[in-house]
Order: sequence, then structure tokens, then C-alpha cells
Amino acid sequence: MPEAPSAAWPHGAPRVGQRAERSRDVSRDDIARFTEISGDCNPLHYDEAAAASTPFGQLIVQGGVTSAILNAVVAEDLPGPGTVFLHVDWNFRAPVRPGDRITGAVEIVSVRSDKPITSLKTTVTRGDGTVALEGTALCYTMPLAGARRG
Repeated sequence: MPEAPSAAWPHGAPRVGQRAERSRDVSRDDIARFTEISGDCNPLHYDEAAAASTPFGQLIVQGGVTSAILNAVVAEDLPGPGTVFLHVDWNFRAPVRPGDRITGAVEIVSVRSDKPITSLKTTVTRGDGTVALEGTALCYTMPLAGARRG
């Protein structure tokens, strides 16, 4: 349950320790869509023989595909609609491959009372329990009046 409304948080501030997560399956279509918007055609994402000859051992998805689930968590769940990243510090710990199920999770670490700014712990974990991404994010949540979703 959010804190009481204030000037900085008209709909109530999130609480330290509050968590949210989302899960999804990653596919080769995600690689193609990310290439379309980014231009990232790295052979690690497309060339099975090249990828097999690396320590990854097989195709991997782009880091942007891995981290994108965190955009959805912060914008849709916690802190919620109107939230944008001000700063992220992410470490990619393990690859994500087509066919993996990933879960993006955030936890509120601190909440400013004078501005709608939160610090978050962030992780993306594969279905086998391996942490693929971990780090922190600083977010700003803009109050939205009558906003439409997606």
C-alpha cells in the first residue's frame, strides 16, 4: 500500500522494500525486433556456428532485450505509470538465450519525499534461477492526469 498523498507523490509514495516483477518468454522474434529498432546485427545473435564457438556456446539475445522487461516493470507496476529511468547501473552476469523465460524484478531501496524519485534494486533472472542482470536504477515518476495506457 502506498504512503499518503503529498505534493511530490499525489497518488501516494511507494514504500521502501516494496517489490514487483514480471515474467516473459524470450524468442528469436525478439532478437529480430530489437535488430530492427537498434541495428544490432552481431553474429552472436544470428550466426549459430559463430555463437557456438564462443564461451556462450549458442545464440544469445541482445542485452537490450534482457533489460527491456525492467522498463515494463517500472512503467506498469512499480513505481508505476509515468515513471522513467533517470540513471541505470546494470551488470550483465549471464547470457539470455532464445527460449529462456526471464523475470524482471525491482525493489524500492529509497524514496525521496521532496520529489517523486525512487532508487531501485533491479534484477533479471532466467527460469533456471541464474541472475542474468543485476544493478540499480534511479527513477522519476511524473503525475499523470487522465493518461491512457498502451
